[in-house]
Amino acid sequence: MQTRTYSAKPSEITQAWHLVDAEGVTLGRMASRIARILQGKHKPQYTPHIDTGDFVVVVNAEKVFLSGKKMDQKTYRHYTGWAGGLREVEFREMLSKKPEQIVRLAVRRMLPKTNLGRLMLRKLKIYAGADHPHAAQKPEPLDITQFRGGGGDRRRLRSSRPASPGAPDVARAPWPAFASRPGPAGSS
Repeated sequence: MQTRTYSAKPSEITQAWHLVDAEGVTLGRMASRIARILQGKHKPQYTPHIDTGDFVVVVNAEKVFLSGKKMDQKTYRHYTGWAGGLREVEFREMLSKKPEQIVRLAVRRMLPKTNLGRLMLRKLKIYAGADHPHAAQKPEPLDITQFRGGGGDRRRLRSSRPASPGAPDVARAPWPAFASRPGPAGSS
């Protein structure tokens, strides 16, 4: 039996709408989860060269959170193209003037830097306040704290998982003590 790699066709893709409340959420963690949804990596039909992602509506962008001293130290830089045209804006100033831009930049920098990445970014709708004009699309509220990433969380979940019904009841340790582990042949 020959297996074939599934490749989604544009006609097979259904795009849902998600609503994310940014109030009190860490900016980078939120941006990485939004970028994942925009790319469609949360779906089994994910295909790298086709836009399989969903629409995301972000509300309360003005209440986003940064950890540590980044509220005071973070700056946004861009170059105008003219001589001496480097412009710097501090995070607090950007938060007061253009809070939507903060979230958009964070997500944009996590998407592919291609035409497809720019198409994905168009599906991101950001609003500073709690109101948005996309009620007709019926966006589903998305709790972005439900996603767990990284190996550390999986290891903790694995050790706290109950054993299967037929398995012996033993403590789950990654390895027994070094003294009880068999060493190379001929060593004592």
